[in-house]
Amino acid sequence: MEILPEDLQLYLDTHIDAEPEALQKINRDTYLKVLKPHMLSGHYQGRLLSMLSKMISPKRILEIGTFTGYATICLAEGLTEDGFIDTIEVNPELEETLRGNFSLTNVEKKIRLHIGPAAAVIADFDDQPFDLVFIDADKKNNLLYFDLILEKVRPGGLIIIDNVLWKGKVYGDASDTDTKLIRELNDSIAANPQVEKLILPVRDGVLLIRKR
Repeated sequence: MEILPEDLQLYLDTHIDAEPEALQKINRDTYLKVLKPHMLSGHYQGRLLSMLSKMISPKRILEIGTFTGYATICLAEGLTEDGFIDTIEVNPELEETLRGNFSLTNVEKKIRLHIGPAAAVIADFDDQPFDLVFIDADKKNNLLYFDLILEKVRPGGLIIIDNVLWKGKVYGDASDTDTKLIRELNDSIAANPQVEKLILPVRDGVLLIRKR
């Protein structure tokens, strides 16, 4: 869902860098072949992720929730020459699609795909800190993932969480379980003195968090 008015979003989309050819194909194929294609980051958010990654030139990135790999590729664009991204996808049925999508790009060798539950995969990582983390997985566990990775992020590192405006429901009267959990996430991070935080009204809401 787009939070911004359609005409404003269209204006923004036409005043950013073009969508790379490989990402155009992944975008198109996702909508043709995969369930819930709206979960894909898309052109505008993808360029935001790419820009943020390039601004900090990370050596190590963690992504929780790969889906069809669109955001993975965007984040990998900013990696240092010897950098890499660990990306975690719980659905094994997407593995073949993901490896095919990554092969379309020049960042394929910088991507390390992990299939399995995110909490278990994270527990197996070494103590080398991450420079950038992107959380875009099952929303009910966002706060758990944040708590698990906060100590694994270097001071000054960036954590990005997607869908924090939840179709506008978090600032309305909705009382369903998912909305309550995302409000809890936002409120918890807003009150956390270990981090600086800022919500951007991009697509369904992007929360930027900088570890102090």
